[in-house]
Formats: sequence, C-alpha cells, structure tokens
Amino acid sequence: MIEKTWYWAGRMLVGLFAHTMLRLSVEWKAPLPGGPVILAANHPSTIDPAILTMLSPAQVTILILDTLFKVPLFGRSLRLCGHIPVVNGNGQAALDKARRLVEAGRTVVIFPEGTISPPDGGCHQPHTGLARLALQTGVPVVPVGIGLDPAQIQTIETRVDGKPALGTWYFHGPYALTVGEAVTFQGDVENRERVRQISCQVMNTINQLKAESTWRIQAAMPAPRLRPAIPWALWLLPLHLVQNIYMGVKATLIG
Repeated sequence: MIEKTWYWAGRMLVGLFAHTMLRLSVEWKAPLPGGPVILAANHPSTIDPAILTMLSPAQVTILILDTLFKVPLFGRSLRLCGHIPVVNGNGQAALDKARRLVEAGRTVVIFPEGTISPPDGGCHQPHTGLARLALQTGVPVVPVGIGLDPAQIQTIETRVDGKPALGTWYFHGPYALTVGEAVTFQGDVENRERVRQISCQVMNTINQLKAESTWRIQAAMPAPRLRPAIPWALWLLPLHLVQNIYMGVKATLIG
C-alpha cells in the first residue's frame, strides 16, 4: 500500500514537471499491448527513468544503478516506489527480481546501455540483461527512442557515498519520445549468440527511434536568424551622397 501511494504521488509530480518544464512530444508506432511489457530505451539524461513511467497507465518498476539509491532522501524514495537497484558485478540479482515482478504482471523499464549515453549523442553497446529477461519471461519488448536538445543538458557533480558522481540533468527544453512496436522473442536463454543477437537488434531499433525523436525536435526548432545583407548595403547610399556633395562644394570653391 505504501509503495503504490508513494509511486503514484511521485508519478503525479513527474507529470507536472514534464508538462510545465519540458516541451514533451510522444509518438506511438503502435499502442502498448495488454499485460506486462519490457520498456527498453536509450539513456541521454538522468531524468529518463522518471519520464518513461508516463508511458504506461499501470505502475512500472525501473532497473536503476544502485548509485542513485545511495543519495539521501532520493534513494529512499526510489526504494519506496519499488524500483530495483542494479549493483555493478551483480546484475543477475536485479534481473531475478525483475523476472519475478514481470511474471506477477508488472511492466519494467530497462536501459540496455547500463549507464548514461555518451555526450556526443551516440549510444553505448547494449548489455545482455534485457534479452535474457525477455527470453525468460516471454513478454513483449517495447523499444523507445529518446531525443532531446543536447545544448540544454547540465552536468552537475555531486558526492554519493563519499565519491564524486556526475548527474546529467535536463531541466527544460524539448523532449521527444518515439515508442516502437512490441516485439516478442523466443530462444534458449543459455544460447549466448542468440542473446547477443537480440540485444543488438533491440538497440538498433532504439537508435532508429531515437533518430526520429531527434528529427522531430530539430524540425520544431526555429531556424537561425540570418542578418540581412540589404541594410548593410543601405549604409553605402548616404556615404555616396555625402561624397558627391563634398566633390560639388570643392569644385565650386576652386572654381
């Protein structure tokens, strides 16, 4: 009961932030299928997990690096919402918990990159947890491509658990989501080649959707204002007149 109350209170605040501070754009290639799904997205900013919760009408659980769970108050809030910490070197524990939740009917959010995307706008190579979870549970994977204005990203350094940590924050500006069609995968979870192939396939789709989101943002941005050349040319006209008057007066005085 506490988890649901805390989650929906947070979800309300996220919605308020998204609709007041962001120019939110969401395009659906297809509606979400009924039942639990795995939402998989690229990860350009720290706010992405919160924004993705808005895509599902039901409560969702996010797999998040355990570093954020160590932030005072914020980390406790993540736990109260039922999100799952992912500890480096022990990702299997997080996947096991996610699998139990999915089998119980919960939608989960995973970022295949495992961390914030590179600052140059590309994406990291995907980890295999997404593919293994999809094969173990049989639920559809819904790829999501996130696009935003990189000029609006603010990198803020903080200290978490006594160590420096960087937050890639996006407080305002255009934020576009392109939600792809759900795909269900089959195969042996112990087949490493199959797992890798699924991971790359999903990541390639995410990159394509991300490109569409980025294009929508760029198309909506105003074109740069070019300084017209005519006003500069007009400056030459009075100078020409002054020169003619000067030459006329000079000729009169000499004559």
